[in-house]
Amino acid sequence: MIIVTGASGKLGGAAVRALLETVPAEQVGVLARSAEKVADLAAAGVRVHVGDYEDPASLKAAFAGADGLLFVSGSDVTPGVRERQHGNVVRAAAEAGVGHVVYTSAVGADRPDAPGFLADHTVTEGLLRDSGLPVTPLRNTFYSDSFVNPAVVRAAVEAGETIAADGGRALNTATIADLARAAAVVVAGGPGEHAGRAYELRGPLWTYDELAATIAAESGRPVTHRRIPLDEAGDLAFLGGLISSGLFAEPSDDLAALLGRPATGMPELVRAALA
Repeated sequence: MIIVTGASGKLGGAAVRALLETVPAEQVGVLARSAEKVADLAAAGVRVHVGDYEDPASLKAAFAGADGLLFVSGSDVTPGVRERQHGNVVRAAAEAGVGHVVYTSAVGADRPDAPGFLADHTVTEGLLRDSGLPVTPLRNTFYSDSFVNPAVVRAAVEAGETIAADGGRALNTATIADLARAAAVVVAGGPGEHAGRAYELRGPLWTYDELAATIAAESGRPVTHRRIPLDEAGDLAFLGGLISSGLFAEPSDDLAALLGRPATGMPELVRAALA
């Protein structure tokens, strides 16, 4: 039995759907806070466990007999919350004797000075190592879907420009679909193939200058990139700081290797957004 947590979320739900392409539904279970939100998965034959990262008893019950666990990181980044919740998940997995834990970590989690909320992943990876369970961290980059989507692309066409406090650095973002499929591959593959490894899951590098040029070429409209300083970025200053630091400028072939094909790149997303 393979259990996927966070199944009502975008990444967890996409991972379940990818998993069902190769694993029989009766061998897949999901953990969700609401059965209604995963009714489509239940209809497909997936076993649904209602539970919460704040409820250790529900976690242990859901994980009982699991050969594999795809542990999707929590979404509440309030200081201290995710560390507590993830500790509950790790302890429940250890008590249930889960055969293999695949954890959706984040780029930079291997750094002792991981910035801000990314440090939660550093702590969780440490908890998993100390648990004695066979573990595979997936160090996911940020979602391409948040940076390049129909709303962003069409706004750039209308304004004739893209705007970001990017410092001229490249980004290695990846799509939710690609990251979910890679997670499904790893948890279905089992510990023999993947335990003890950490995968750096990153897509093809792109820059905002390239994004503007691609939008212009695909739309037939003039689009340029306007780079702004961090002190003008407002609510996006934190993200701009991460990009400018080069955190997302490091390449990796791990995602493409797990997918068995090139990861989806920025030009494909622009074309899809304009279709």
